[in-house]
Amino acid sequence: MAALPGLEQSAVAVLKRAVELDGGSKFQEALICYQEGIDLLIQVMKGTKDIKKAHYRQKITDYMDRAEQIKKHLEKEKEEGKYHNQIKIPENGTGFSYENLFKPYINETLTEVWVEDPYVRHVHQLYNFLRFCEMLVKGPGHVKTIHLLTSREEDNGKEQQMSALHEIKQSLEGYGITLEISFSSSIHDREIRFNNGWMIKIGRGLDYFKKPQGRFSLGSCDYDLRLCHETSVDIFHIKHTKKT
Repeated sequence: MAALPGLEQSAVAVLKRAVELDGGSKFQEALICYQEGIDLLIQVMKGTKDIKKAHYRQKITDYMDRAEQIKKHLEKEKEEGKYHNQIKIPENGTGFSYENLFKPYINETLTEVWVEDPYVRHVHQLYNFLRFCEMLVKGPGHVKTIHLLTSREEDNGKEQQMSALHEIKQSLEGYGITLEISFSSSIHDREIRFNNGWMIKIGRGLDYFKKPQGRFSLGSCDYDLRLCHETSVDIFHIKHTKKT
């Protein structure tokens, strides 16, 4: 059985991206790509004639060795509290969906999430938070509790905000997830904390997407295709994410 050309091309593309990220010192993202690329390459090898297996086996070994080196480097940085990565989202940039942004930091040990964002009030911001919750439900983690700290909408929008958050809360309960909502009139900082040690600070919070050009324009549903406002994302790893 010959290896599927499409599968091999996918493996090459992912591993090429891993090498680029590695060269740019984006080690956490590089590790994810190396792991995905290695898995694809293993599938390619299984469908390859014996004469080529040795070639793929050597490639897999080389990439696995590099992935292990990166893993040890990241673990050392985490233990020493030195890990810091910054992602710059350019004006009108695309490809920055919540899945792409948060995926490297979600694993099976994630069970609790804290979201501090003063702007989960208007309709589009409530949809952003819903999208974020959907991403957590679909991810490899086993999230049981989400804590949201935001500011309260005033006047006519107050009822709409409360109704939307209540609906999200009820929906999450169907997936065994508790949403705890609290409000602060003085909240300013925007940050997301995971109990697996990751903390993500986004300059604009979850509200960094631009309004789509139309109801049926590309990017209306797929956030990877949605244009973004310029902002910075800072990622840290700390041993304790819950503030005391």
